[in-house]
Amino acid sequence: MIRGGLKWKERVVVGLCVAVVLFTLLVLVDVQMDLGFATRPALVASHGRVKFDMPEERPESVYNRFKKRLLQKNQSGVSANVSKESLPNEPSAFKHIQYGSTGNQDEALLNSNSQKGGGKPSGQHEHQHDDFTDIVDYIMLDEPERDKFRNSMDKRQPVIYDEKFKDKNKNKKELPTIGKIKKMTIEKNSTDLEKFHYYIAQNELYPEDSPYVDKILYEMASEPIVHVSLSESRFKIYVREIFGGGAQKTGGTQLKLIIEYGNGMNSLFKPMRFPRQQQTLPNHFYFTDYERHNAEIAAFHLDRLMGFRRAMPVTGRLLNMTTELYEKTEGDLLNTFFVSPSDNLCFHGKCSYYCDTSHAICGNPDTLEGSFAAFLPSSKLAPTKIWRHPWRRSYHKRRKAQWETDPNYCQLVKEIHPYNKGRRLYDIMDMSVFDFLIGNMDRHHYETFRLFGNDTFTLHLDHGRGFGKPYHDELTILAPVLQCCLMRQSTLETLLRFHNGPIKLSEAMRQSMSSDPINPILWEPHLVALDRRVEIILRGMRDCIMKGENPNSIIENET
Repeated sequence: MIRGGLKWKERVVVGLCVAVVLFTLLVLVDVQMDLGFATRPALVASHGRVKFDMPEERPESVYNRFKKRLLQKNQSGVSANVSKESLPNEPSAFKHIQYGSTGNQDEALLNSNSQKGGGKPSGQHEHQHDDFTDIVDYIMLDEPERDKFRNSMDKRQPVIYDEKFKDKNKNKKELPTIGKIKKMTIEKNSTDLEKFHYYIAQNELYPEDSPYVDKILYEMASEPIVHVSLSESRFKIYVREIFGGGAQKTGGTQLKLIIEYGNGMNSLFKPMRFPRQQQTLPNHFYFTDYERHNAEIAAFHLDRLMGFRRAMPVTGRLLNMTTELYEKTEGDLLNTFFVSPSDNLCFHGKCSYYCDTSHAICGNPDTLEGSFAAFLPSSKLAPTKIWRHPWRRSYHKRRKAQWETDPNYCQLVKEIHPYNKGRRLYDIMDMSVFDFLIGNMDRHHYETFRLFGNDTFTLHLDHGRGFGKPYHDELTILAPVLQCCLMRQSTLETLLRFHNGPIKLSEAMRQSMSSDPINPILWEPHLVALDRRVEIILRGMRDCIMKGENPNSIIENET
């Protein structure tokens, strides 16, 4: 024993005691965080000044009322439908809606949504179509009449933003484009993708009548592939070109390949992992879900049908893995190719998740399909700015984000730049509608072009985790719309048009995706879910119009 010191046994005992105390403190802190006792974080500093308070949750909140009505479950767990109700009796219109069926989901869902040629199943009520004439009548009112209606309801905040009324003197043709700002010239040898980049405007990626979208889709699906890459240095370059300088970690969370064509174009390839019928695994969190190649394709078509035009063109393609991948790659990616025990050619690449032999991507025997997404302009030509989504999830197994517990969260967002003026908050509402339709919970950041400043559209990127749960409608994705009670009139009109027909959104998607080389793109229950979710959004807007709260902050216009 050392003079004045402790024996080694005593040292071990003291060390164990200290470890137990520290572990106990750690458990207490973790429990407090889970139960909500610990101090809650304010919004991220990148959003600007924040005023944060913790009022008691009010039961009359539109979001909370709507959520409770939609998520009620009966004992049998079978989805039921709601008959048409008028606005004054709106509360009764929600109390019978249930989701999360546990029985024969395919039969129950398809029958309850009255598919073409389907009859009414025994023991179920026939679904009565709600045409939402009350909302149609409301949006037909001019601005003074709407003000009068809101005053009669003691509501100061407009729920529906009529951009036609606000911007009646604004000519879309006068909006700047990347080509004009950068003083680009279209050469004879310019690719169709370069021409596409030239016409990217302040308000949209491409005009409705753009001749280059279909050309790009055709070229990505048919042009010969000259090189395939996932090497460290090349990937960094291409990621900067796609995401404007660092929106994604090197290598990516899941496998993506860079495809180079003979005509000078490039695209981002996501290979097929599962068949169309594969749903999100029940024990997977949204941030560990597999990415689906067909979700990227379907999201592009939905974005175009909704009139957003904020997603880059994406198409499917059937590849020969031997001649179009294995023979065109090199380096680390080439070393991951192997032949499986079933004599199928496989590879796994390098990434953060699911890039190992047990999660390899295999052909049949060497045929593989995937999605091909066109590149955004390079960061040198048109850099993008990355923004943290104000309704970002916690990305934690137990903790909740601030918006999930604060009923006045939207008011905080409205005080923060760039959501306190301009079009940004309305773009977030559009993005919420879009993500709800595809079931995408993985919207942690978004991007805008720096060239156009803050008064420009938000890019719709990375939808691989959409279309995973056709029988479940994740209402929290719609939180921005229901908490703020806000939506563009053009978006609302589009939803009403698809709901009331003559062409439903599901049928419009079938027609739009029918020309894709790997059609059918979506499993039928996903198409049925689109029509069901359109109605859910419209019911939420009806609730906002009639029983929305009186926000203290008013967004006056969108300039």
